[in-house]
Amino acid sequence: MSLPRRFPAQWEPCDAVWLAWPHNLETWPGHFKGIPEAFAAFAVAIAESTPVRILASDSLRESCQRIILPAVSEHPRSGTLRPIEIVEIPTNDCWIRDFGPTFVHEGDGLLAVNWHFNAWGGKYAPHDLDQAAGREIALAAGVRCLHAGLTLEGGALETDGAGRLLVHSACVLDDARNPGLTQQQAAQRFNQYLGVHEIAWIDGGLIPGDDTDGHIDQLARFVDRENIVAAVAADANDPCAAALQANFRQLQLWGRQTSPNVQIHRLPVPPPRTIDGHPVPQSYCNFLRLGADRILVPTFAHPSSDTKAIEILSDLCPGVEIQGVPCEKIAWGLGALHCASCHQPAPPDGNRHV
Repeated sequence: MSLPRRFPAQWEPCDAVWLAWPHNLETWPGHFKGIPEAFAAFAVAIAESTPVRILASDSLRESCQRIILPAVSEHPRSGTLRPIEIVEIPTNDCWIRDFGPTFVHEGDGLLAVNWHFNAWGGKYAPHDLDQAAGREIALAAGVRCLHAGLTLEGGALETDGAGRLLVHSACVLDDARNPGLTQQQAAQRFNQYLGVHEIAWIDGGLIPGDDTDGHIDQLARFVDRENIVAAVAADANDPCAAALQANFRQLQLWGRQTSPNVQIHRLPVPPPRTIDGHPVPQSYCNFLRLGADRILVPTFAHPSSDTKAIEILSDLCPGVEIQGVPCEKIAWGLGALHCASCHQPAPPDGNRHV
């Protein structure tokens, strides 16, 4: 008989956050300078409250240490930082939310659900190391690993910890990932692997530059079980205004029909930005929640919209520390804080794995 499973929310206790050290120059073509330092600053920000484990191959360990150690020593509270550990697991890229496992509660312990990863529908090669990393992370964490029968990425999933899930249909029901998969079949798999029983499917448009086909962590996030923030355009003339408004309205309709206690709040994206003629996907929904007390929010060197996003989240999360983390460089790689991290929740029995 299988044990009950529950996909915990990110505001629940967290044992560790996993990162993957950036090294793929093609992720930031022509603009890699400063990226390792930006990741080091992100790691140190996490370590103010939560242990950090960074994936790096043996050949990258020295360069990783060379950048991480000064970032730690220069922190004003370096003596109180939680451990930052380098774990020897090689990767092709740094977007560990997508190729890392999705940790769920199973009975009184943890289970690592390891999705098949094919680089967002076969967009990038090679991705063999990323595909293998999920199992290696579970092994390093001392957590049982379940190989799921779906091609999927962790950034496609958002939960309230109470059996509700937000997803965008374009990436889940993508023939380049799961040929012929129906919405009903996907819902059955999510119930099987994650224990979810209610799903909000949205199918509106995307943020320009998004290469994931609609990861929900750029579009809509729970901040608690009664409040969701959704990415919208601040300017009606923004090219993505109508597309994002469609997602917002779909979430409102879902809330009215199935979850009347849930309120949907607008979280405006910053103004459009391009680098070398290519749009850069920027969304404040790509925040990283660190348990009940902290949220790290990506900022994009646009003071007015950065400040507005932090104000909105502060109003919705009284008593929670909201801290901005500069991501204007990281975002050129087509992701931000949530994409670049994989959180490992504490098990329900309180027996820590880290």
